[in-house]
Amino acid sequence: MLGVLVNTAAVVVGGVVGLVVNKGLPKRFTDAIMIGLGLCTIYIGISGVLEGENKLILALSIVLGVAVGTALRIDDRLRALGEKLDKRFASKDGRSIAQGFVTGSLLFCVGAMAVIGSINSGIRGDNTMLFTKSVLDLIAAAMLAASLGGGVILSAASIFVYQGLLVLLSQLLRPLIEQPAMLAEMTSAGSLIIIALGLNLIGVTKIKVADFLPAIIFAPAITALAGVLGV
Repeated sequence: MLGVLVNTAAVVVGGVVGLVVNKGLPKRFTDAIMIGLGLCTIYIGISGVLEGENKLILALSIVLGVAVGTALRIDDRLRALGEKLDKRFASKDGRSIAQGFVTGSLLFCVGAMAVIGSINSGIRGDNTMLFTKSVLDLIAAAMLAASLGGGVILSAASIFVYQGLLVLLSQLLRPLIEQPAMLAEMTSAGSLIIIALGLNLIGVTKIKVADFLPAIIFAPAITALAGVLGV
């Protein structure tokens, strides 16, 4: 769990740095930072999508994932949690804590590094990938907090719970790192979700990104099924 704890602490530290820096920045600078972060997020997403080898699996994963996510109202429930945090931790600068919490949770938890790094940590005790992710997340948290405020710091709790569960369930999830095809399709689906998040960050869309999260589960499952059927 050391890697998870370090990753959680990195987001908290980065978020605090972002809040401190934000106090001396005019709004036009924070808006520009948000657009820059959004563009970088889109680039990262595009790079990851290209790792997938089967477009049909990607399409099925996204369609089934958003259908399940919409039925379960994942995005609405996540935002409702954020709104409760808004009421409990009122922001002095008027910025929505819910937006920072939801955006940070999605940005830091969706992606291959979170999954594979946590599984490696649980199975082999190898925290190298999570340590690398921690450095990247610290920088991203600082930029995100400078634009969205303190809600980003609270998203560290999402990292601790999500990646902590992955570590605990690592033996069950071991096939993900032993089957390159499953990992590639999961990465592709997750990266497409990251692109959607990036588009939201730059203000082009208002996609309910969290509703797409089940696609990350469907992608390796469909890949495994296709392998059994010989498709």
